[in-house]
Amino acid sequence: MNIGIVCYASVGGSGIVATELAKALADRGHQVRLISTEMPFRGPEYHVGLAFHAVQTPGYPLFREPQYLLSLANKIVQVSRAHDLDIIHAHYAIPHAAAAYLARQILANSAGVKVPRVITTLHGTDVTLIGSDSSYSETAAFCIDQSDGVTAVSRSLRDDTYRQLPVRADIHVIPNFLDCGIHHRSSDPELRARFTGGDERLRLVIHVSNFRPVKRTDAVVDIFARIHERVPSRLLLVGDGPDLDKAGRRARDLGVADAVEQLGEQEQVVPLLSVADLFLLPSAEESFGLAALEAMACQVPVVASKVGGLPEVIDDGVTGYLHPLDATDAMADSAVALLTDGALHQRVSEAALAAVLQRFCANAIVPQYEAFYRDILETS
Repeated sequence: MNIGIVCYASVGGSGIVATELAKALADRGHQVRLISTEMPFRGPEYHVGLAFHAVQTPGYPLFREPQYLLSLANKIVQVSRAHDLDIIHAHYAIPHAAAAYLARQILANSAGVKVPRVITTLHGTDVTLIGSDSSYSETAAFCIDQSDGVTAVSRSLRDDTYRQLPVRADIHVIPNFLDCGIHHRSSDPELRARFTGGDERLRLVIHVSNFRPVKRTDAVVDIFARIHERVPSRLLLVGDGPDLDKAGRRARDLGVADAVEQLGEQEQVVPLLSVADLFLLPSAEESFGLAALEAMACQVPVVASKVGGLPEVIDDGVTGYLHPLDATDAMADSAVALLTDGALHQRVSEAALAAVLQRFCANAIVPQYEAFYRDILETS
């Protein structure tokens, strides 16, 4: 198949998953065209069967803001004509589903041109935050419904979509996934010593996110402060975003700033996860929890809030621990138990890895997308 994949280039689960899907499909013999404003975060430099097409959005004095939707639709039309696309796969509803719909309408009015099918994958905030806003909701729902096929990354997100938007489309759940050949624990004693100073008693707690308010990074620091009181430990904050400074201020207020290290954005998180002992994710909402899945693949137990799609990823008490949103004391207790009981830590980390290998590797999920593409091409 000839497949165009549209995604955001910025840090976030939707762009990462879209890029990983593009690479996996290319590895399976498809011709894939990745369409974005720039090479996505964690994007490949070169991959056989995969090509990148940049969307250019020029500014003009007449416009108050760049017209990304229009330039994206135009680029989709150009790529589809030049490469005979069978599928346009839009990741994130706003505005990618709208751009794909507009591109398809343009192509449908062009003589002798194949009209590709449009698939939209919902990732989370495109529904729960942006799409449900009254300024966008009708447009978001219309474009989702106009897609030939719709998927969501969790049952929770599918249900949220029906609850928050007037969507009639049948939403098919296909979970996020990892390249398990890359995402696995890799021992690096020198890197670990860089953070622990060689102190074998010291435990490393990690949080990876885009540091948006929904990630509750102040709660990450609150939980860590409780852990730090009972266990020699350091907190690694990986990523960047508007709440990173807030997390730093909170650490100073709680007197743990010297035990908190801000590492900024990192394209390669596996080395950092591989030296960590615990992952904290007390988010207010997670449509799936890709960061948690990455930690589990690296045998890092996750302590998280019981929200959104996280219960579909983490089996509470078996592959990690889930607690009510504001139960920071309980999260700290679970964390301390994992950091002080070696047998418990090993049991949970091994169960987490087994769950990833059984349910969330590319070889289990990518064929589901291929089957969905075939169904859409045969029935639309």
